[in-house]
Amino acid sequence: QICLSLVKLLFYLAHSPLGSIVLLDFQPRQFVMVDGNLKVTDMDDASTEELSCKEDNDCTLDFPTKSFPLKCSVAGKCEGINEKKNLFNAYRYFFTYLLPHSAPPALQPLLSDILNATGDLRYGINETLRAFEKVLHLYKSGLYLQKRPLLLQDYISLKGFRTVEGEDYKCWPSYSHLGCLLSVHSAEEAAAICNSQSQCQSFIVTQQRTWTGRPLASFQSSWTDLIPDTNAVVYIKRSASSGERL
Repeated sequence: QICLSLVKLLFYLAHSPLGSIVLLDFQPRQFVMVDGNLKVTDMDDASTEELSCKEDNDCTLDFPTKSFPLKCSVAGKCEGINEKKNLFNAYRYFFTYLLPHSAPPALQPLLSDILNATGDLRYGINETLRAFEKVLHLYKSGLYLQKRPLLLQDYISLKGFRTVEGEDYKCWPSYSHLGCLLSVHSAEEAAAICNSQSQCQSFIVTQQRTWTGRPLASFQSSWTDLIPDTNAVVYIKRSASSGERL
C-alpha cells in the first residue's frame, strides 16, 4: 500500500502542470500516511529545474552506490533526470525494505521484477505504475492463486460460532501481535495457509477487511473454546476433530 501510494505520487510529480518535479530532500521522514495515501510533508526542497547540459557526458545521475548515464536533449536538458532521481530514491528508501517481505509467494517474482527494474532504472514512472497496478489486480482478484486440490474439504465448518479471541501462536506477516491474523482471498486460501502451518488447527474468516477489500482470517492452534456468533463460521481440521464430539 505504501509503495503503490508513493508511485502514484511520483507519477503525479512527473506529469504535474508545473513540469517534472524532483524532491531534493527525499527521505522517509518527509512523508506521512493520510487516510491510506502517502503525502509529502515538506515541499520546500522541491524543484522543477532540470540539469542543463551540452552533451550526454554532462548528464550522469550519481548516487552513493550507483551512477546512471542519461541523454542530453536537443533543448539542452538532461532527459527525465527529475523523474529518475525520484524513482531511484523510492527504490532505495522504500522498495528495498517493503516489497520483498509480505506478498503471497506467487506474487513475489513480480515484485522482484519491479525491484530490479527500478533499481537499474530500466523502468520509468509510467512502467512502474503499470507494474504495480497489475500486481494489485492479481492480488485483489485472487488470480494469483495457482490451481490446487480443494483443501477446504478437509475442514468441518461450524456456522454460528467462533473461537475465543486471545493470545495464540505468531506468524508473519500478522496484522495482530497477539496471534496469526492474515489477509486471504477466500476460505479456500485460508485452508491452504492453515495446512502449511503445523500449529494451526482451526481458523475463522473475520468481518474485518484490508485496504484492498480482502478479509482477514484468524488462525488458531485449538478449536475447543467456541462461543456463539451468528455472523461467524469456524473451520476445524477434520484430523483435529477426529475422536472429539462437536
